[in-house]
Amino acid sequence: MSLHGIHSSFTFDGQSFDSEAKWIAFMDQNYPQGSDLLRSWFAKKEIRVKTSGSTGKPKSIAFKGEQMAESALATGRFFGMGEGARALLCLPLEYIAGKMMLIRAMTLGWKLEGVEPVINLDLANRGIYNFAAMIPLQLENNLKYLDKIENLIVGGAPVSWKLQERIKSLPTRIYATYGMTETLTHIAVKPLNRSARERILPGNRSLSNDRYTGLPGVSFDKDERGCLLVRCPRISDKEIVTNDLVELTSEKSFTWLGRVDNVINSGGLKLMPETIEKKFSRCLSGRFFAAGLPDPELGERLTFVVEGEPQTGLLNRLKTCQAQSKGEITKNEIPKDIVFLAKFAETDSGKINRKMTLDLID
Repeated sequence: MSLHGIHSSFTFDGQSFDSEAKWIAFMDQNYPQGSDLLRSWFAKKEIRVKTSGSTGKPKSIAFKGEQMAESALATGRFFGMGEGARALLCLPLEYIAGKMMLIRAMTLGWKLEGVEPVINLDLANRGIYNFAAMIPLQLENNLKYLDKIENLIVGGAPVSWKLQERIKSLPTRIYATYGMTETLTHIAVKPLNRSARERILPGNRSLSNDRYTGLPGVSFDKDERGCLLVRCPRISDKEIVTNDLVELTSEKSFTWLGRVDNVINSGGLKLMPETIEKKFSRCLSGRFFAAGLPDPELGERLTFVVEGEPQTGLLNRLKTCQAQSKGEITKNEIPKDIVFLAKFAETDSGKINRKMTLDLID
């Protein structure tokens, strides 16, 4: 290590650093959003990160540098990414996903390169990267560059069925991630295409497998609500309690069903919005989500909230989709109503804010 907590092989945009002052000056000039992280890192102070606000009011959480380094090491072990790996930073350093990419590179000795964290990335004249992280919208808009990336993790929102169809045969190993700010980004991944599946689940030819596999040192359980409990000693001495309903397949793997606080109770039936959304994503383009709106008879009626201009005949299309699903979609999962909104409310990190969006409905 040339500096405290930084691997001697680490470089950023082709530069190495032999003093804290030079490193901080580089960040101040080129990546000011990450300057506070670096100052706290060198001072061995707690590093504060803010949550996205997608499931509640945004808040700030403090972590020790050692916790973030241990998380980075687990990622390196899982993906086989050690010293000298070439990595791409294309996510904002204000949020945990961007911060952890920097921490991984510093801890593992990666050759990190940064680009502007926009939807359409500027990767035309760059070489091959061993590792990168994106949000689904970046993945969708940069498919032409995926031959430059060997391993890609995708988080922040679900990857639609249509996008999964477009990537299923690509050589790039692409993984969906499960995690949150409280777990220092991902603590489990699932393969999204054949290349990733052959590495993580050798011999499993099913492309519909939704199983998340935990990273080294992570195990899972469920509470009385059926929600996931995460055991990750490197981050917390206590179990991390989530509001995510899951089906456990082992203490190291699970299938995600949805958020317990989003469950719709319609006429005594409990409906899972995220599960319904996934099923209908084959039939709908653009952004939408399922919600329960007040109903005098049912308590809540299943409603699809769709972003964009009203579409004539959409409900009939959904009914046709259900009829052709060979039983995968039940009649109870057909929405009773559809609401169109010109624009969804979003969190600071660009995720759909369901509660604020529902407040926009007249």
